[in-house]
Amino acid sequence: MKKKLICFLAFFIVLFFSLAFGQKDSLQTSKTTATELKPKGYPVSPFKDTLFYVYNKVGSFSAENRANAITEKIRKLYEDSFFEKDSILVVPSDISQDIIYKNDFIIMSILDVDAKAENQTASFIAKRNLNAIKKAVIYQNENYSMLPKRLAYTALLILIIGIVLYFVGKIFNRIRLHILKNSDKYFKGFSYNNITILSPQKQQGLLMRLYSFIKGFTLVLIVYFSLPLLFSIFPATEAYTTTLLRWILTPAKLAVMGFVHFLPSFVTIVVIVFIFKYTIKVIRFFFDEIKKENIKIDGFYSDWAMPTFNIIRFLLLAFMVVIIFPYLPGSDSPIFKGVSVFVGILFSLGSSNAIANMVAGLVITYMRPFKIGDFIKIGDVSGEVIEKTALVTRIRTPKFEDITIPNSTVLSSTSTNYSSNTKHVNNGLLIHTTVSIGYDVPWKDIHKALIEAALKTELIEQTPSPFVLQTSLDDFYVSYQINVYTKHPTKQPVIYSSLHQNIQDSFNAAGIEIMSPHYSALRDGNNTTIPENYLKDDYDAPSFNVKNKS
Repeated sequence: MKKKLICFLAFFIVLFFSLAFGQKDSLQTSKTTATELKPKGYPVSPFKDTLFYVYNKVGSFSAENRANAITEKIRKLYEDSFFEKDSILVVPSDISQDIIYKNDFIIMSILDVDAKAENQTASFIAKRNLNAIKKAVIYQNENYSMLPKRLAYTALLILIIGIVLYFVGKIFNRIRLHILKNSDKYFKGFSYNNITILSPQKQQGLLMRLYSFIKGFTLVLIVYFSLPLLFSIFPATEAYTTTLLRWILTPAKLAVMGFVHFLPSFVTIVVIVFIFKYTIKVIRFFFDEIKKENIKIDGFYSDWAMPTFNIIRFLLLAFMVVIIFPYLPGSDSPIFKGVSVFVGILFSLGSSNAIANMVAGLVITYMRPFKIGDFIKIGDVSGEVIEKTALVTRIRTPKFEDITIPNSTVLSSTSTNYSSNTKHVNNGLLIHTTVSIGYDVPWKDIHKALIEAALKTELIEQTPSPFVLQTSLDDFYVSYQINVYTKHPTKQPVIYSSLHQNIQDSFNAAGIEIMSPHYSALRDGNNTTIPENYLKDDYDAPSFNVKNKS
């Protein structure tokens, strides 16, 4: 009996422990299964406190990456100084429930797998997360708002910009004051080959304008580069930061890269210019020696040296431009070619007369009809040559009138050079004038009177002596031409005037009447046309009437 009782108790004890341990094992198994079914959640904690968890990945984004991305987007909502709580909405789509801010900023998407992980519907989780996000952002804005800080940063930055602009302006003003005080030291003018290109006053004015431009450009640049900093303070204007920088940095980058790409061509252009420059210098030295007559070439005159050098230099420069042209930036662009053709057409249409004058000037140079300083006559114009250019010739008349004659007119007209032989021929220029005397006067007396008058004239040569030619025997008189030599062709008007005065005096002293122009006179048989002061000491008005007849 005792044995049966003991066996019965033992059976119950074993049954109790087996049931107890079996239940415990089943509970552990159920917990392990539940744990294995629900994935690990990653917290979304934009403000330290966890708002919710993300359990599943989407595509290549892991759950952790999704949680971090949602956290950053919620922080951006907080950084928006003009946050609108009613602009956060849940918008359903075909595969998810999207939480969106202002219709274009997607904060997060709740998929069906996210809902299954929490044994809830996607709509429920979306509304729950929406409320959590809205409450967290509102709480942070009410207690830790960024707007006052941003306003303070903006004011501080504006103050700093103002101080920088003030001191930069002060520095520029001091530099300007220093330049003006020492203007005599810094501004000497600019001259090249004895040609004043810039006077000291114009040089100072030009530099001051450039200085003002640099000052204004610097101040504008400081303000422009400060705007991106100001815009970056507020999220709403942060996008303009990149835009403003792109506006100025993109063209600058293009310019720098264009220059870098142009450097090989630039070096080639420099080498070509260097070669042509020193080639022209060598050629100039050669023609300078010809001009100074240190080098003599048969048939090549010294006054041809510089015109020939200018032609060769022009041809070399044109050839240099042709070689350089392909290396210029944009030379192969259609616009560049179109502009070149347009300029060529304009030049061809508008320069026909200029080209004709240039060709005529070149021909005149090698014809050598006159030189600067010669006294010449072209058509009806007489005077001294004061300038010869590629297009025109300028003559100064004895009345100091400067007359400009196109070279094409000079080439097509007959020109008389009165100075060409005065330096090379010993006798000089032969000038002459004619008087007409009646047949009643012996020609020897007339010759004598004319030669005496010529010898009294200034600026004529005594050797060879003047001579007289009888050029015609007319109906009522004989024409006598007095010829004299002079080496002062530019003084012809003065010489002729003095010669005519002396002829009058000489004829009056010899008692010879000059019968030119024709005239008739009624006389009493005693007086002549000789002025009375030649006949007696006191001059009285003539006692006879003279009737001129042309």
